[in-house]
Amino acid sequence: MLSNTDIAELLAQQAETETGILSRAFRRAARSAFLWPDEVSDLVVQNRSLTELRSIGPFIEKQIRQWIEEPRRPKTVPAIRRDFLSLAEARRLLSARPAWPRKLRGDLQMHTHWSDGSGTVAEMADAAANRSYEYIAITDHSKTLKIAGGIDELAMKRQGVEIAKLNAALSKSAVPLTVLRSIEMNLNQRGEGDMSPDSLRSLDLVLGSFHSALRTTEDQTERYLAALRNPHVHILGHPRGRIYNFRIGLKADWPRVFAEAARLDKALEIDSYPDRQDLNVALLKITREHGTHISLGTDAHHGWQLEFIDLGLAAALRAKIPADRILNFMPILELKTWAKCVRDRGMSKR
Repeated sequence: MLSNTDIAELLAQQAETETGILSRAFRRAARSAFLWPDEVSDLVVQNRSLTELRSIGPFIEKQIRQWIEEPRRPKTVPAIRRDFLSLAEARRLLSARPAWPRKLRGDLQMHTHWSDGSGTVAEMADAAANRSYEYIAITDHSKTLKIAGGIDELAMKRQGVEIAKLNAALSKSAVPLTVLRSIEMNLNQRGEGDMSPDSLRSLDLVLGSFHSALRTTEDQTERYLAALRNPHVHILGHPRGRIYNFRIGLKADWPRVFAEAARLDKALEIDSYPDRQDLNVALLKITREHGTHISLGTDAHHGWQLEFIDLGLAAALRAKIPADRILNFMPILELKTWAKCVRDRGMSKR
């Protein structure tokens, strides 16, 4: 039977043969396929309508049923759409290893209305509490990423006051959750951040990410090494910068990058957003060889998107990343100790 990832590729290929509204509909359905909670093949066996699924109307349902009745594998999957897990596949992998997701203690990338998210800090904390998390990191964008409503030092300080008040309220309640102060700091091509060092010292974690010059085809190894050597960065976010069927991402000497991260005891992220899934499984297998720390973040912009963590958990499981290399499996005191050691080590070398 065709899997949801097979169907996503067939939908993407069909979009390339169509024009206008129809092309956009097939393209949208291809992206949505990674979020379908059930395999299409299961729905067919259960005689359920495929219009239950996101972005599927009667016309596209008819096309999918035709593919299932006359099975054919997609043509060669182009690199821009390769190595993505579906949510249904991820949950199947996790259900076979239930001890693995139980190790998860928190989510280390999410956004609120302070930048380009839709929820408040309290709403994201509430969504995390419903998942029995021990901690979350609020990582709103920094000031030079204006398209995402990036915050400056003053706004970050105000947000810190809000987080402190929320943590005080949580500590008095029966909710064992801590909200970590963090930021997704925009990095330039020299690996430099856009926030003052003094403002960063008050944070629990700093996630550094590239958001520009992501389509260059030249080797970007030195750019990554510079980012990792930035003393204020703990985690390198969505490293390749890939986006499903939109951008293939950057190239680098990945073994050298991951070895440097391991030497500096810094972490590379699995951005679990369905369109990103970055790092992907193929690169995660290389991080395993070098003993690199891995961070899991959903990049959630709404509370319901915390469910995307299953994609990151499944990718780490499939790549056989050791549990002791995953930040999100650490108790909060261990995580804070790691972050302090990374920061102190980086500042001592300046």
